[in-house]
Amino acid sequence: MKKIIGEISRACKKYSLIEDGDKIAVGLSGGKDSLVLLYALSEYQKHSKEKFQLIAITIDQTNGQTNLQPLLDFCKKIGVELTIVPSQIFDVVFNIRKEKNPCSLCAKMRRGALNGEAKKLGCNKVALAHHCDDLIETFFLSLIYEGRLSTFKPKTYLSNVDITAIRPLIFTSEKSIINSSKNLPIIKNICPANHKTKREEIKLFLQETEEKFPKFKEKTLNAIISSERYNLFDKN
Repeated sequence: MKKIIGEISRACKKYSLIEDGDKIAVGLSGGKDSLVLLYALSEYQKHSKEKFQLIAITIDQTNGQTNLQPLLDFCKKIGVELTIVPSQIFDVVFNIRKEKNPCSLCAKMRRGALNGEAKKLGCNKVALAHHCDDLIETFFLSLIYEGRLSTFKPKTYLSNVDITAIRPLIFTSEKSIINSSKNLPIIKNICPANHKTKREEIKLFLQETEEKFPKFKEKTLNAIISSERYNLFDKN
């Protein structure tokens, strides 16, 4: 966990993710990534030069059908307030809409609920648990399926809700997160589409490529975050 806190510190300094007076809502799904993010931020907060508030928000996609008590207990233990927002996202996506490709709609609804609640609670920032593997996977998803050179940014201002999304785990690998999440109260993912998505295909592609070309993901990350390494056609 100490390594992850250091990587969060690096990301915060490089991209000015956290500033004095921020009130930050961490999107806590109950998965390994968001649990590690919340715990690491709560530890980082104790020694950060920037003074900021930290809360957690969980969007209950099953409208009370999931046992979220472990998350309540965890947040109480680390001294972070948790707000649980009931929703019918799961029912809408899988039973009412019966989406063949549910991820996009599900993510959009979850983001909307999270950002809306964060704004309601007076937060100016929302911290998301995307890590560097997610960044690279998104890059190749855009390249292969959309023909675009694109991925998410470490810091994005959302003008429609007047809130800023930050991704403090941008330099943290999924492997590090797995190693640091062993004693955390992970909530089992009940999504029927789990491990059956295009992202999962890209993840496997990257694993195979990494075996053939060592440090492939590390070099890809450096290429993405280092603008001096770009050598592409400009818009003119």
